Amino acid sequence: MRDNEAFVREVHDKGLAYDLPVMTRRRMLTIGGAGALTVAGGGTLLGGAEKATAACAAEVDSETAGPYPADGSNGPNVRVLSGIVRSDIRSSFGTSTTTAPGVPLQFSLTVLNAACTPTVGAAVYAWHCDRAGRYSLYSSGVTNQNYLRGIQVTNSTGTVTFTSIFPGCYAGRWPHIHFEVYSSLAAATSASGPIRKTSQIALPEAVSRTVYSSATGYSQSVANMSRLTLAGDMVFGDDLAATQMAAVTGSVSAGYTARLTITVP
Repeated sequence: MRDNEAFVREVHDKGLAYDLPVMTRRRMLTIGGAGALTVAGGGTLLGGAEKATAACAAEVDSETAGPYPADGSNGPNVRVLSGIVRSDIRSSFGTSTTTAPGVPLQFSLTVLNAACTPTVGAAVYAWHCDRAGRYSLYSSGVTNQNYLRGIQVTNSTGTVTFTSIFPGCYAGRWPHIHFEVYSSLAAATSASGPIRKTSQIALPEAVSRTVYSSATGYSQSVANMSRLTLAGDMVFGDDLAATQMAAVTGSVSAGYTARLTITVP
């Protein structure tokens, strides 16, 4: 498995031109080890406890942060600004208070260590595009906004929760949310980091299509997603986001809740 810090150094700053045609997975996940029973044909069969432990111990894939991280590696560093530590990331902070419109989405990320126990006191920086597929601080029309970006610290269950909106689908990429995991809040809000893990959350197809076809402001996402498949996505495609697919519940009218548990050694 490649060291995450080395991977991030390699792909940071190369931008969308790199992310789209070149991005591939570092490895395919395999499950085995203690507690696995050999079955006919040489395969393995895991019991309930062993299966849960194996799934927990599968480290979440490292991914590119893309060209719009605002973490100091490619232009602005929103992480060092007063106001970035917040759970509700729908509005900009500082000189602007513009709120990004869209279908409500509350997403939670639970961070476990290699022993399958919660990582308490780690910090997660999360960001994603708005319903029109634009990234604050970078995209035309929203360069003076810093909405849909925030940092939270993991609680006693290793969980951070953000209140946001359902992101749009822009050309060439499956609907997703970016995140970076840091060892502490001090590391997350400093200029240097370092980053423990950079990855992305994938959003399910059925829910995404429902949002895009039913809610105001997502019309371009309908066309963009019609040209995509999860298997064809350059980030999630090789194993269908095995460690990155969120479980999502809710409705367009009431809003959605997304949850994902990840392992970061």
